[in-house]
Amino acid sequence: MTYPLVLDLAAGGVPVAVTCRVLGFSKQAFYAWRKNPVSQRDWDDAHLINAALDVHCDDPAFGYLFIADQLPARGIEAGENRVARLCSQQRIWSVFSKKRGLSRTAGPPVHDDLVAASSPRRPAIAPG
Repeated sequence: MTYPLVLDLAAGGVPVAVTCRVLGFSKQAFYAWRKNPVSQRDWDDAHLINAALDVHCDDPAFGYLFIADQLPARGIEAGENRVARLCSQQRIWSVFSKKRGLSRTAGPPVHDDLVAASSPRRPAIAPG
């Protein structure tokens, strides 16, 4: 975020209007951030992450679905997708590892193809 940089430059004597113009955003956006530096969504996400960490520490065997089921008991309403996103960002995972999928690519061939290399090409037979 570049808004704290504007504060630092303003303390050094650089006008806010010039700094905002150079950095490519409006003065109104800077002053809106200065009025409320932490948005309500960020605040709510922080509380949800703390609750998710508490649930995960109680029982680390389960992942985000279990956490999403336990959050309403703690007074937090959140959808599974939001819980999954935040758990992924904070690396809150189940202790059981996921199985590797079938998306692995094949490696190099183990042996040379001796059958195709040894068979001579047969000439095409013209219909008679």
